[in-house]
Formats: sequence, structure tokens, C-alpha cells
Amino acid sequence: MWTRPVPDDPPRPASRLRATIVVEQVRRQVPGGIGTYAHGLLQGLSRVRPLPDVTITASPIRTRVPDPLRAYPFPIVEAGGRWLAALAHQRQLPRAQSQVVTRLWDRGFAQVGSGPRGRADIVHSVSLAAPPTGGTPLTVMIHDVAWRQVPEAYPPRGLAWHERALRRVGRTATAVAVSSRVAADELARASAELDPSRIEVIPLGCDHLPPPDLEASRALLRRLGVHGDYLLTVSTIEPRKNLPRLIEAYGRARRQLPEPWPLLVVGPAGWGAEIAAPEGVVIAGRASGAVLSALYASARLMVYVPLVEGFGLPAVEALLAGTPLLVSSAVPSIVEHDSPAVVVDALSTEAIASALAELATDDSRLEALARAGPASVAGRTWEATARRHIEWWTEVAG
Repeated sequence: MWTRPVPDDPPRPASRLRATIVVEQVRRQVPGGIGTYAHGLLQGLSRVRPLPDVTITASPIRTRVPDPLRAYPFPIVEAGGRWLAALAHQRQLPRAQSQVVTRLWDRGFAQVGSGPRGRADIVHSVSLAAPPTGGTPLTVMIHDVAWRQVPEAYPPRGLAWHERALRRVGRTATAVAVSSRVAADELARASAELDPSRIEVIPLGCDHLPPPDLEASRALLRRLGVHGDYLLTVSTIEPRKNLPRLIEAYGRARRQLPEPWPLLVVGPAGWGAEIAAPEGVVIAGRASGAVLSALYASARLMVYVPLVEGFGLPAVEALLAGTPLLVSSAVPSIVEHDSPAVVVDALSTEAIASALAELATDDSRLEALARAGPASVAGRTWEATARRHIEWWTEVAG
């Protein structure tokens, strides 16, 4: 873990720290869990008083495309410089211009570190897609090393990029953060360049979703042909989320249910083969934050059984909504905090099926889990996470 330095002079107040935050995923079509962390961190920083001296940066987007970064009270600097921004605004670059910027960063170009008020004291990247900073201290959030743990769940180009990016961050970052103890241990084993003293554990918040839009969620369920109770799973659809095994387990459990409750699969398409949808499985696709909040609140049971996770945001989102939860033992946001949930082995289809059938039909257990969920995550706010980041940045910069 990061060792607190003993400065000659008292550290500067956090409000005077100048931080540039690289939020590359936020402007992408599928922001994923990294995008949720970036949004949560910016939401938390927006609530801190006095307001921190923060500049945010990401690849430019076309002028007519709605910019999610405009929701925050911080100045924005386009990554890649004016020439790339001009091309993007003139629509002479594809929507995936973030790939242009990350490739420049991979080669040591397109430095980041200056903001409207001068040079930053710290540059923080929300992922391994970290820029050169020209000597400004760099911190990076590394969410997991899943490509090492389940390499078969990643395309070859993705594996190669993650390996190069980890080595580069190990050489250039002053310190890195992870969101769980298990992620810290896995990272220390995976990187020869990163000493454990440079790794800080900062758990994430879970209060980023807006209030539920019940009317919109009911309309969605009607369009999908879902009436009455349903089971829910939420994730980006990609191999390491273990959806084929979950769907097989659901098929076995469905025969034991008193009613044929459907399994609603919510989340954007990532990469990999399309997910088959046998009888009872409903692929809902991406849902807005307000609709997702309502789907959590109305679900009979949330099932989340990924193969590998650095944290597991959908699980704590469900707890905050009061949704009974069945998770795999690979979800640190639950198992490291002894949160109220039923835990199973992600690799055992039989264990998932058995637990799913037993829990979904046990009304008293479901009620107990629903009551315990919100209280168990009451202190996990993004403002608390943001304050932890500010303290950590101040130590690193000092």
C-alpha cells in the first residue's frame, strides 16, 4: 500500500491541489465499468467543498454529439491537442478517435498535464490508458488484471495491449490505485515494475444511479414481453462475465421454479460471441441509469456471477436498491465487506443453478436480504471515494 510520507512542511490544503483527470472511457460508446468509475469519481468531486481544482481531459468528440463531460463543474481540455480536436469537430475523424489518442500516448506523444490555470500537481488516469505527463506525478486506477487470470476471455490484440500498458504504467506512474484487496494482491503478482508500496486500495462508491423511473421501466418490460416477477443480471456482455454458464444454470433452475420467471439480461454489448437466448432468457440491452434503478428495485433477485472482478459495481448497485443478491466468490465488493448476499463458485453451473432455485423461491430469505442491503452500503458514497482520492493525490504530489 502507499506509505504516507513525512513531509518537512505541512501538506497543502486539498482544495489547492491542481489535478488533471484523464477520463478517456466516458466519451466512448460503451464506457463499461471504467466509465462508471470515472462518472462516479467526477460526481463525488463535484460534491466536495470547497470545490477541488480539477481539470478533466479526454479524446475530442464531434461538435454535434452530446458531451457527457458537460455535466460536471470542471474545465475540459481536449486530449491530443488542437489539431485533433479540430479534425473531430469537422467530423473528419471516426467516432473511435479515442484510439488515435491512446496510440499517441502508447508512443509517448500528446502529453497531458497542463490546465486552464497552469501546470497540474498530479495527473490521474481512470484506467491503464494513461498519457505521458512530462514529469508531472502520474497516478492510475488499475481495475483488475483479469487478462492474466482468464486470458481466454480476451482477444489477442487486447491481451497484448494490456501487457504493454501495464509495463508502461509500472515504469511511469508514481503510484497506482485499486478498488479491492484482492485486486492489489493480483496486481502485485502480475507486475514486476510495481512495488506493493506504490499500490493504494480505494473502494468505490455506489450512489451514482439516478432515482428510478418506474414508468419507463414498465414500458420497457412490456415491450420485452416481461410481465410479473423476473430475475435480473446486469453487466457488459463479454466472456469474463460468465453469462453462458449463468444462462445454462438458469435453464436448469427454471424447471424448479413455481412460475417461469424470466431472466432479464441488461447491459451493452461488449465483444465476443453473441449470447444465445433460450426460453425464458430476455436480452434487454443497455438501459439508462433511471431505468436501471427501477429494474433493480422491481427484480425478485439479482444474479451476478463473473469469473473475475476487481470490484463488482453491479453488485453494490443492487444492494443499494434493496435487491436480493446472488453473486460469485469473485466479486470483491461483496466478499471483502461481508455484505448480505448468497455466494457461489463462478465455475460451478450446478452450484449456481441450485442456489438460484433455492433462493428465488425462499420469500423469507429474499425479504431479509432486501432489508439488509441498503444499510450495508450506506457509507459507500462517491463523495467519500473522491475525498480518499484527494488525500492520496496530495500525499503523492507532496
